[in-house]
Amino acid sequence: MMMMMEEKKEGEFLTVPPFECAWPKDLKFREAGRGCVAFEAFARNDVTLVFRENVGSQHYHYKRDNSPHYTVILGSHRNRRLKIEVDGKSVVDVEGVGLCSSAFQSYWISIYDGLISIGKGRYPFQNIVFQWLDTNPNCSVRYVGLSSWDKHVGYRNVIVLPLMHQNHLSLWKHVDVGYGGDYIHEECGQEELEDELSAYDKWGLQNFLESWDLSDVSFIVGMEERPVPAHKVILSSSGHFPLTSPDGVIALKGVTYPVLHSLLEYIYKGRTQILESQLASLMILSLEFEVMTLVKQCEEIIQQFKINDKLFDSGKRVELSYPNTSPHCYRAFPFGLAVDKKRLKQLYSSGEYSDVDIYIEGGGLVSQPHKIILSLWSVPFAKMFTNGMSETNSSRVVLRDVSPKAFEGMLDFMYSGEVNLENTMESGAMLLQMLLLSDQFGVTLLHQECCKILLECLSEDTVCPILQAVSSIPSCKLIEETCERNFSMHFDYCTTASIDFIFLEEANFSNIIRHPDLTVTSEEKVLDAILMWGMKAKNAYGWEVVDELMIYSTPELLFGERLESVFNFLSSVRFPIMPLVLLKKLEKSNISRHIPSFDFLVKEAISYVEHGLCEPEFDQNVRFQLRRSSYKELQYLCDGDSNGVLYFAGTSYGQHQWVNPVLAKTITITASSPPSRFTDSKVLASRTYQGTSFAGPRIEDGHSSAWWMVDIGPNHQLMCNYYTLRQDGSRAYNRYWNLQGSLDGKTWTNLRVHENDQTVCKPGQFASWPIIGPNALRPFRFFRVVLTGPTTDVSNPFNICICFLELYGFFH
Repeated sequence: MMMMMEEKKEGEFLTVPPFECAWPKDLKFREAGRGCVAFEAFARNDVTLVFRENVGSQHYHYKRDNSPHYTVILGSHRNRRLKIEVDGKSVVDVEGVGLCSSAFQSYWISIYDGLISIGKGRYPFQNIVFQWLDTNPNCSVRYVGLSSWDKHVGYRNVIVLPLMHQNHLSLWKHVDVGYGGDYIHEECGQEELEDELSAYDKWGLQNFLESWDLSDVSFIVGMEERPVPAHKVILSSSGHFPLTSPDGVIALKGVTYPVLHSLLEYIYKGRTQILESQLASLMILSLEFEVMTLVKQCEEIIQQFKINDKLFDSGKRVELSYPNTSPHCYRAFPFGLAVDKKRLKQLYSSGEYSDVDIYIEGGGLVSQPHKIILSLWSVPFAKMFTNGMSETNSSRVVLRDVSPKAFEGMLDFMYSGEVNLENTMESGAMLLQMLLLSDQFGVTLLHQECCKILLECLSEDTVCPILQAVSSIPSCKLIEETCERNFSMHFDYCTTASIDFIFLEEANFSNIIRHPDLTVTSEEKVLDAILMWGMKAKNAYGWEVVDELMIYSTPELLFGERLESVFNFLSSVRFPIMPLVLLKKLEKSNISRHIPSFDFLVKEAISYVEHGLCEPEFDQNVRFQLRRSSYKELQYLCDGDSNGVLYFAGTSYGQHQWVNPVLAKTITITASSPPSRFTDSKVLASRTYQGTSFAGPRIEDGHSSAWWMVDIGPNHQLMCNYYTLRQDGSRAYNRYWNLQGSLDGKTWTNLRVHENDQTVCKPGQFASWPIIGPNALRPFRFFRVVLTGPTTDVSNPFNICICFLELYGFFH
């Protein structure tokens, strides 16, 4: 994330120093007053988040802020307080809510029309810890600041999510309206939240404790020789039990049922209770089967009794719990249980004690897992194996229309509790297939993990396949809406770099072209995309191609079953903001002649452009309004013209006479070598010739690199389609270099590659080049000219010698 302050980063961590505040540009609610921020944080003191209408400064502090804002302070375990402040005044100060710790923990905070909800865990809108309702809500807050108190605070995986209808309804359900606007505090009752996933509150390994369902081994205990069922894979991964008996029976002489029950309860549930008088027997039995965590706990309690000279009370019970040291905040299998994950994976890999063979139609035998492992994760599998279906008495299961690799990935998750994806080109497709499988088989936690990963890796290159996959899954509505917004904000690129969008469902495509955040360089692009989607185009083209096709065809033949949808979508094109010249062409087109609604919209737009508002309702109709997120075209005309981004920034974006944008601080230019008389950032943005201007080489990642870099500002982006350079007074002509773009100043995309380019051959010469291809439609904040080979200067071949740089394209 790109910050407006120089905060310290370590890997993916963001560390905010004491009394400072970070304002990441992407931490912004889509809708003012409504949104949710999810994050991980660690602190030895309080974690503080600020919600404002506008971005604050690096040294912003909520105590000195007189503008409307909310401040949420998550107290550490030291002070165990939670505070909410409105405009600097404390409205909530609650004891006993120690949220923060010195290890990374997951939290979420949502705001919806003054309802502030705070939760703990990786999944927003679950496990609400605290809520407060502002009776005089601030509905303008939009930007999120990550702040600190007197000690450093670490943040990571910070993301802003929209509040969907069902999300805010579920939040309101927690509010007791009888409080009439006072805060509602849901007391946790414990220092840590218990199981955060409601879907697994009543389902898991504990359901199979002493159950004959799927049992493949049994104990015989007590004088009454009572049989107690168990499962080999669970016992084998928890200790060393004698499981080789051909009849599957383990006889325990001299062991009573309560002692065995406590041992199995500890293994299957992660906790148990036992009478003090039976504690020694439990320790001996645990030692026999090498359940060492339980042995250690029994020893510690017995030793404590000896130290205190306390006699065992036959009527009192001792509680024993497995020490869960996992960083996960949930207790999903196998976390929180006396199960050795490594041993469990070995049993899965070897197929030892397997009681089911999984076949995939057309793919043969895929795996030999264990029915109980599949059943404790998946209710559909549990019903399949226990409800008298054909698979109940069979060791063979055949699945259809399932990806073998994705199914293996789901099994791997079931045995480890973690998603493990190799960083390959196929990992994205694999993740989508696992998402579909987890929905199909009801593996809720895997479904949530896949959703989280998809949101983290969402980009304009992945948005279409993700949207296609999740649109059919009702539980993925949040991802679906996020994908639609991402597509709409990168509309040019998503409809040009690939034609995958033609496979989108009608509802998804409709939501995109009607989205309030639709960002496009021209309305003509919207029209082109609608026609391509309607025709299921095999190649990218504009309306002119469709116009030619209609000479010999009809709309019914071209659009087929999508004809009615195309007619409906045409009203989403804002024809009135198109240039009059283009509208005249559209009026005379075959499209206009064959489609009456198209002809009407074009004629209406022409009348509007030529004569102004004709009907009173026009000024309220969005079709007659500029899109709020549209780009301004800065078109290259000639070398050294006044149409580029740097010149535009020098006029404060058209507000006053030009001054050097570097001096005005609207543009930042840096070089690979330190500033000096001949390495002056002001020169590249100036309008005067400089005889000597160069950037020298520096070592980056073990390689020598020379470059000039332009930052157009945190709130601006450019789709660059042309650029100009000017040689300084030297004869060190560039021959090998790249123009690159970046969103964060670290990860770079080549916009144009120059290999032995002989264009520049005179001192002081201007030269300009177009940017072509899909990358010309990708918005970037940072641009740099980087040398990739020697110049023509033999004495200093790795100095990049230019005294002027200008960029053109669509500016936002």
